[in-house]
Amino acid sequence: MSGSAAPTSRDVARAAGVSQTTVSYALTGQGNISAATRARVLEVAEAIGYRPNLAARSMRTRRSGRVAVIMGSAVDTHMRLLAGAIDVAREAGFVAETLHADGSPQDRVERIRELASGGQYEGILTVAPLPDDASAADSPCVVVSAATFDDELRSVGALADATQVATLIEALAQAGHRRFLHVAGAEQYASARARRSVYLEAIERLGLESLGVVGGSWSPEAGRTAILDLPDDARPVAVIAANDHVAIGAMRGAGERGWAVPGDLAVTGWDNNVFGAYTSPSLTSVDVDFREAGRRAMRALLTAMGRPQSPQETGSLHRIVWRESTGRVSPTG
Repeated sequence: MSGSAAPTSRDVARAAGVSQTTVSYALTGQGNISAATRARVLEVAEAIGYRPNLAARSMRTRRSGRVAVIMGSAVDTHMRLLAGAIDVAREAGFVAETLHADGSPQDRVERIRELASGGQYEGILTVAPLPDDASAADSPCVVVSAATFDDELRSVGALADATQVATLIEALAQAGHRRFLHVAGAEQYASARARRSVYLEAIERLGLESLGVVGGSWSPEAGRTAILDLPDDARPVAVIAANDHVAIGAMRGAGERGWAVPGDLAVTGWDNNVFGAYTSPSLTSVDVDFREAGRRAMRALLTAMGRPQSPQETGSLHRIVWRESTGRVSPTG
């Protein structure tokens, strides 16, 4: 390459030691080339700064090489999911663009129909649910909902799975705990309802004692108040908090009462926020892999577009990170 001219597919072929046809196959996902060759071509293209001429490709193949991810508010969990989705799109040779569709669910539907009929995208992934007729009827653009957030962009589906609550309780019971308390999240959230339901089921199944389900918000104050309201003879008790902020509040309440964590109070959180590893004691929590959720969502879109992906991880998006706030616990699974 010379001067300031943008690198071409011929430059990619020369640098990768392959033919231009192979470069085309690698970039479009067409043809019969090995995964290793495709990965090599994409790596070289990225290294030399090659960008395909999407307009020319679209005119020639009726493929734009572009997909869109429709997001709501730019909160941290949504951004982690987006990062995973973009990873998979790029690995498949697509340019992924992030768009925001604010307003009501119907506003989002109309925006997606407009984008689907515009011819710019081969596929559209949305993190919120959509009716079956959301895509434009006369457009080849494929529209897929990730089904990870509801109309209010609150976690649902696999992201709201609460199975790990039972695992927490089982491990704590095995460690000797018989008395439990659940400080729940806001009831309008599917994740909060699921954690409450699994908590109650596990307590009954294992024949344990519950001091109740209290709280109803995601705030530290809910956790603090829940502990301050416990009777003096509640100890020892294991607290299953709705999230890490509630758990921190519970630990604060224990301190105000002169109760030791984990001696008098074992505490678990949810979300595995960074601060949990630095509290004293450090906080046992449930980590949620939003990035993997984004990867799975993008794979679903690519499959619907006729670009099926190799078999990938399909297990839980959640894992427990055991720390000091639960004392000596042997994980059950």
